Amino acid sequence: MSGAAHASLIGGQGFIGRHLQAYLLESGWSCYVAEREDAALYQADLGHVFYCAGLTADFRQRPYATVEAHVQLLASILQQSRFTTLTYLSSTRVYAGATATDENASLAVRSHEPGDLYNLSKLLGESLCLSSQRPVRVVRLSNVYGENMSGQNFLSEVLAAAKQGSVRFRSAPHSQKDYIAVQDVVHYLPLIALQDKSGIYNLASGRNLSNAEIAASLRDQGVDCDFEKDAPVITFPVIDIAKLRAEFGAPQHDLANDLPQLYSHYCETL
Repeated sequence: MSGAAHASLIGGQGFIGRHLQAYLLESGWSCYVAEREDAALYQADLGHVFYCAGLTADFRQRPYATVEAHVQLLASILQQSRFTTLTYLSSTRVYAGATATDENASLAVRSHEPGDLYNLSKLLGESLCLSSQRPVRVVRLSNVYGENMSGQNFLSEVLAAAKQGSVRFRSAPHSQKDYIAVQDVVHYLPLIALQDKSGIYNLASGRNLSNAEIAASLRDQGVDCDFEKDAPVITFPVIDIAKLRAEFGAPQHDLANDLPQLYSHYCETL
């Protein structure tokens, strides 16, 4: 990747933002990590904007903050800021209940379901970007894993418990979802930003990993794993990454292979 490019990170203090900033700096970019009330957002040329702001685990308790992060700040930047491109980080959670997972799939959301507020707000952010007639890219991110993850997601909770020697899963063994390494995420995001067209990209591994597979890997490390009786089955659809593969190549990491090292890291640092 050539140097001299400039990036502005919205939500740059989060897990993905921190890793993205480090990767960009190592690759020769200059970076500006913006605060939400920063007047410079509307005064300086922001270069390539990576919009990483958002809520995850606590969105049900903070609906107004969720909409503010996913939509309101975005709307202000799209209307008032100068930038070369803007890459909006959405989520593959929007495919919940869908019959297909390619970028053009029809999606199912229900306004009366509290859990759908997240998907609705992300989709509104996507639509706002794509209707803005500005140079935007939308990236639907899968479940991102890596060192120093937030403590408020499924995998980090499992690994924190594993460090203590035992894990009780609260969802069934055949529950499954897609996981993407943060190293792959920060590799792809600049490539997507610098290509010369707007649109939507799924950024995922393209395969699901089950709770049973995670438990088996941890048992190989000496961790005692069991499952709650009658635990619910929570299954997400396999994400179609044909577009990502065709334009930028296949992801280089896989949680099934990375889990032993990730577990070792948690044991050493937490």
